[in-house]
Amino acid sequence: MAPMLLWMASPTSANNLGSGQSDFGGVGLMQTPTARMAQLGNFAFNASRTDPYRRYSIFVQPTDWLEIGFRYVEVEDLPRVTISGDRTYLDKGIDAKLRLSQESRFFPEISLGMRDVGGTTLFGAEYLVASKRWHDFDLSLGLGWGYLGTRDDFDNPLSLAGNSFKTRPEGVGGDEAGDFNINQLFSGPVAVFGGIEYQTPWDPLILQLEYEGNDYSNEPDFSFDPDTPSFSREINSPFNFGIRYSVSNNFELRAGWQRGNTAMAGLTFSTNLAGLSQVKRDPPPAHINAPPEQDWPAVAAKLQENAGIRVNEIRQDGEELIVTGEPVTFRNLAKSEGRAGRILHANADEAVDTFHYRWQNRGLGLREDVHDRSTLVTATTSQDAETAHRYGIYSRALLDEPSGDLLYQDDPKRFSWSTGPAIEQNFGGPDGYLYRLSAFASAEYTTDSNGWLSGSLTATLADNLDKYEYIADSDLPRVRTHIGDYLAEADVGISNLQYTRTAEFGDDLYAMGYGGLLETMYAGAGGELLYRPFNSDLALGLDMNWVQQREFDQQFGLRDYNTWTGHATAYWETGFEDMLAQLSVGRYLAGDYGATLDVSREFDNGVRVGAWTTFTDAGDAYGEGSFDKAFYVSIPLDAFFVRSSRGRSTIAWQPLTRDGGARLHRQYQLYGITNDRDLGRYWEDYTDSWD
Repeated sequence: MAPMLLWMASPTSANNLGSGQSDFGGVGLMQTPTARMAQLGNFAFNASRTDPYRRYSIFVQPTDWLEIGFRYVEVEDLPRVTISGDRTYLDKGIDAKLRLSQESRFFPEISLGMRDVGGTTLFGAEYLVASKRWHDFDLSLGLGWGYLGTRDDFDNPLSLAGNSFKTRPEGVGGDEAGDFNINQLFSGPVAVFGGIEYQTPWDPLILQLEYEGNDYSNEPDFSFDPDTPSFSREINSPFNFGIRYSVSNNFELRAGWQRGNTAMAGLTFSTNLAGLSQVKRDPPPAHINAPPEQDWPAVAAKLQENAGIRVNEIRQDGEELIVTGEPVTFRNLAKSEGRAGRILHANADEAVDTFHYRWQNRGLGLREDVHDRSTLVTATTSQDAETAHRYGIYSRALLDEPSGDLLYQDDPKRFSWSTGPAIEQNFGGPDGYLYRLSAFASAEYTTDSNGWLSGSLTATLADNLDKYEYIADSDLPRVRTHIGDYLAEADVGISNLQYTRTAEFGDDLYAMGYGGLLETMYAGAGGELLYRPFNSDLALGLDMNWVQQREFDQQFGLRDYNTWTGHATAYWETGFEDMLAQLSVGRYLAGDYGATLDVSREFDNGVRVGAWTTFTDAGDAYGEGSFDKAFYVSIPLDAFFVRSSRGRSTIAWQPLTRDGGARLHRQYQLYGITNDRDLGRYWEDYTDSWD
């Protein structure tokens, strides 16, 4: 049966009042934001056109109180002369909105936000806005600075705290585009903006009325010449009128009349990442009193087929039955253990009273979970007994090597392969959106418990890479901006071919070494160390790599450029909103030194959303952007398929491909390999172990 996708949709239009996406992206009216937030986990792609602007944006709601996203603005009547010809100007920006207080019966919802953070600030703005619901109306009123405040209704009240707030410094551009301009924040004139949304009796239709704080007299100056004055757009009215029509729970059309003389059209596709799920059709758990298997190899096969445990060995030590293995099917180890307990009960001696699960991954010992046999049996037949069994489970770090009689041992040598589609993207640069749709074939041969040879071939199916022309204003070595040459030249290429080994040094220190064709653009060798105590919120890692750039045809040839790169990384499970913070400090591929901060949040269903930013010492050599940033979504594959899986797929959006702050794309990382070192949601997910 073909896989079935079950998308948990956004709320229906009847419940969507006040939560539509604006022209710029993010919850708002048309040109102005509101204080509202989308549902937790909401993901929205937006496109709109208001002559001469085309806007494209992606926004996500990682927490109840934070909205974040990035946006491209294409200015149709402003060509920019580059070394590859005249091209329409494309501006990139990051937006964020923070909810300060929720709406109550008598008080409005209040939010503070910024547009074009760390971008060119050509559309940079800050705002404070309040929203209040009244029957079928949602009303908003705010104060805007920067692009939202050019109407200059009154002097900046913050100037009472210092003269620096009276005047807004000019925006940046050119080579400095992308700097954080702290001195611009909440400075300059202030204007009032606001609006009303009305839910019509016809559920799919919502009407909008908006008053702008932007008078379009100071539109962004794209000449990047401080002596050239900015220009204005013609405006006949500060009022905008619009409609939102919900075609479905996930798709909305928008239209409006803005500036008193210009039409707007837009669309929004949205889904709820926190609600992505799929009805599972996994094999049912084995019956607790099923007949025993013929022998222990058959038990091991049953444990992999039904419980998702690739068994390395099974031992009996007195009253303990010990299973050492790797999880291969279920993200929730409690589910694997609950299913395995039924199988083991049917095959274990009567003397056995505890089942021990010693979890490994790539030969690295992670932890041991211990279940009481008698309470397990009772819990499978009585829902009331599940709690008693749950409280009898305990987890611990792996201590000594298991002893006792060896009942089964697997041959670690094995071969596996897979095929599938893939897409490679390069967008945000002057060449526009470039893509290559391809098919890959991957294979892996495990030489022993701690070593494996892996490789992947990629063949192009369709692309538009004939549009690729290199454009980059940077004095750094071209360590990443050759990406178009790699994607264009190789119809069939070796994207990865490497040998990898792991090792343990003590209870908490893990190691990994690797060498070969490490990624599409680089070959070399490297190693990684990770200090990760059992179930600790903190971990420390160090990787060092010597690499050489590969030829564009992605075969075995090498180019002249070689370098060493490596980072020290601190990982912190903050315990706040399921957020993971990672800080890496070290040397990047172009020889620049700096740091990368990555902050992500994982929802209950395993979907992770995050963003990272990189700053280096490249200075003026960095070129356009001055620093690097990206937004990504990592989705567990079992959100899409009817069978459970531990696989994941990651989609990243990066405004520009740069040479500064470029990192090696390592195929394997110890922090991911050792994820089950932490208990995570083990106890919260325990009730799923009986499914």
